[in-house]
Amino acid sequence: MWTYNKVLEYPIKIKCKNPQLAKFIISQYGGPDGELAASLRYLSQRFGMPDEKAKAILNDIGTEELAHLEMVGTIVHQLTDGVCPEELKRAGLGDYYTDHGWGVYPQSASGMPFTASVLAVKGDPIADLQEDLAAEQKARATYEKLIDLCADSPDVIDPLRFLREREVVHFQRFGEALRNVQDKLAQKKFYTANKFCDNDPCKCMKSEVLGESENNCSCNNLLSTNCGCNMMNNMNTMNTMNTMTNMNTNVLNTNSMNSNCSCNMN
Repeated sequence: MWTYNKVLEYPIKIKCKNPQLAKFIISQYGGPDGELAASLRYLSQRFGMPDEKAKAILNDIGTEELAHLEMVGTIVHQLTDGVCPEELKRAGLGDYYTDHGWGVYPQSASGMPFTASVLAVKGDPIADLQEDLAAEQKARATYEKLIDLCADSPDVIDPLRFLREREVVHFQRFGEALRNVQDKLAQKKFYTANKFCDNDPCKCMKSEVLGESENNCSCNNLLSTNCGCNMMNNMNTMNTMNTMTNMNTNVLNTNSMNSNCSCNMN
C-alpha cells in the first residue's frame, strides 16, 4: 500500500522543552485544519475523481500529509517529553495531562478532540477540489500564526517553515488537478456504432446509396440492427411500405370517384 521510510520527512531536533508551545502546535495534529483531517480528507476524496491524474494527486498529497502528521506529533512530543506535571499544569495542559499524560492525542489548541465532522467529502470533484484549495490556505495561515508564536524557538520554527512551504506546493498541485478535471468534464461525449459490427457502417450505407450490389458489403454481422447495411435496408423497406400505402390510397380514391359516375347510377 505504502512504502514507509523510518525517518522524518524533515529533521526535528528540539533542544528546549516548552509545553506552552506544544499546546498551540497540537492543533495542527488534530485540529480542524490539521494534518490528520487533511490526510483523511484527500485519501477519501480520491475515489470520486473522474480521472487517474486527479486520483494520483490526491493520493500523493494525502500520503504526504500523514508524514506531516508524524512531524507535528514529533514536535509536540519533544516539547513535552519529561516535563513535570506541575509545569504542564502551569502551561495550561493540566486537563490534557489528566487524560493523556505525555501522549500525543489528536485535538485542537482549544482542547476539542478530533472529529470526522471536519472532513469534506462531497463526491463532486469540483466541490471537493475547491474545498482542498481552501484547506491548504487555512493550513498555511495556521502555520504562519504558529511561527509568530515561536519567535524565540528557532528549533521549532525551522520545521514549521518547511510545513508551511509544503502547504503552498499542495495548493498549486490542487489548482492543477482542478483545471484538468474541469477540462475533462467540459469535453463532449462521442458515441460509436455497435462494437460487434466489424465493418464501417458508413461504407455499408455508401454502397447501398450508390446502387452497388449487396454482395459488395463486407459486413459479417448482418443480424446487427446497428449495422449500416441493415439501417439502409430498413429505410428501403419503410419506403416500399409507404409507396404501397400511397398506391392503395389512390385506388380507394379512384373507386370513390367512380361510384359517383352517372354510368354506375344507371
